[in-house]
Amino acid sequence: MFDLQGAAHRRCGSVPACWAHPERWQRLSVRRVLGWCAMKGNRWIDPAPFEGARPQVPWWVWLPGWVKLVLAPVALVWLTVRLAVKLTALAIHYPVVATVGLGGYVAYRQFGLSPLVLALLSLVCALTVWYGLDRASFLRHGWYRLLTEWRRLTVYVPQWRTVMRLAELAKEVRGKEYLPKLRRVRSDGWRDKVRVRMIPAQSPEQWEARRDNLAHSFNARSCRVRVLKPRVLELDFIHADPLSRPVVVPQLANAGEVDLRRVVVGRTETGKPWRLKLLGSQVLVVGVPGAGKGSVLWSIVWQLAPAIKAGMVRLVGIDPKGGMELGQCPDAFEKVVYDNGPEAVVLLEEIAAEVKERATRYRGIRRLWARSTGEPFTVLIVDELADLIAYQPDRTLRERATRAVQTITSQGRAPGYAVVGLVQDPRKEVVSFRHLFTTRVALRLDEPVQVDMVLGDGVRQRGAAAHEISENTPGVAWLKEDGQREPERARAFHVTDADLVELGVYLAPATVHEFPELTDGRAAA
Repeated sequence: MFDLQGAAHRRCGSVPACWAHPERWQRLSVRRVLGWCAMKGNRWIDPAPFEGARPQVPWWVWLPGWVKLVLAPVALVWLTVRLAVKLTALAIHYPVVATVGLGGYVAYRQFGLSPLVLALLSLVCALTVWYGLDRASFLRHGWYRLLTEWRRLTVYVPQWRTVMRLAELAKEVRGKEYLPKLRRVRSDGWRDKVRVRMIPAQSPEQWEARRDNLAHSFNARSCRVRVLKPRVLELDFIHADPLSRPVVVPQLANAGEVDLRRVVVGRTETGKPWRLKLLGSQVLVVGVPGAGKGSVLWSIVWQLAPAIKAGMVRLVGIDPKGGMELGQCPDAFEKVVYDNGPEAVVLLEEIAAEVKERATRYRGIRRLWARSTGEPFTVLIVDELADLIAYQPDRTLRERATRAVQTITSQGRAPGYAVVGLVQDPRKEVVSFRHLFTTRVALRLDEPVQVDMVLGDGVRQRGAAAHEISENTPGVAWLKEDGQREPERARAFHVTDADLVELGVYLAPATVHEFPELTDGRAAA
């Protein structure tokens, strides 16, 4: 039985005087006792509030009957227009399904089943021929469009509202729900690009903080957030890695000019060339051992080879590892040093002096180096930059090297000098002036915090997961230039030892052999 006395004591804090007569309070109902106990002296104690939602009645229910009769045609027209808009939106979102479905229905009504089957077989044959002749075009204009509609219909539309609520990206204010709008879906096979319109008072950072939640909710490997314009985002749901296979180096071109603002050193994950800016830029390449720093280095040298042979570009190198890297093709360099001692420091100071001397000559004449100056564009490649500016035991040499590299990186842009520095540890204690490198490349790294050190604050939240690059994909990197908000993922060319031999033969100076003089007897003959 329900203990009224105990319940009242717990609720009111005391036992009422009427309970001295058990025959009276036993006849009281539970509701009356608890309701009576809600009053304690002159203070009202609110009982447990009603937690259910109040039923809401549509406003038009309270209208008089004649008003409903007058508004009925207007409501009918409004419903018809709304249905037409919905059907049009479906046709826009699913054009292939709508076209094939409507065309098949019309053909069936006009010609019957047999011609329809024949048309479908002809369509399948045409698609097969298209795939065989131009696979890339078939995928881009045919298969990916169908895949887009399928994934929108089966993945995103059914789960959108639930995922937004559980990820706390939808809000409810005064009974009205504000839900981010799913606008467009495009599938590239390896990723889905989902365009979203944010709700008011929402920021891209809220979406970036929930990238992992969204990726797992929609069965993707990862998710990236990009801002297209105010209140409009594009989410990239990654399903596969298009850079899993090595990128083969192209054929060496004939000696000639190279566009130093767009040096192709690999391929991006979208299939476009990875273009590295050398003219007007300084490049910092960071990665753990085995991450593929050599691939980036030799891809740059490979693409500059025609300009080197034509005398347009001059390479200078320093390899503190004793020539284990740059010694593979010494013919590509005008001068190369294989240690981090005094000879390397003197070379750095010579280039720093050249920078200042050339800048003095350009004063009042030009603001940026050009081919018309007749002077070569100089690229300084330093493998293991930290051995010169951080790990050198001689303090004097270390400070001299640091000052020289700082001079070149800060003043070499206009006179036509670029530094390509390769390092394993990006900490400020190692490379204190990494902000002077305007183009930064992050290969595979050990720690997540190193990604922000190399590419800048916040890039990891936008998808640049350099610390998650696989050991089986050397040369894969995230890159970012100053002024570029979104980082880009790419893979450098895979330059093999055989390619380096070919490069050495290509750049080796020509040897002139004199013909032997003919004897008098042979001349007479």
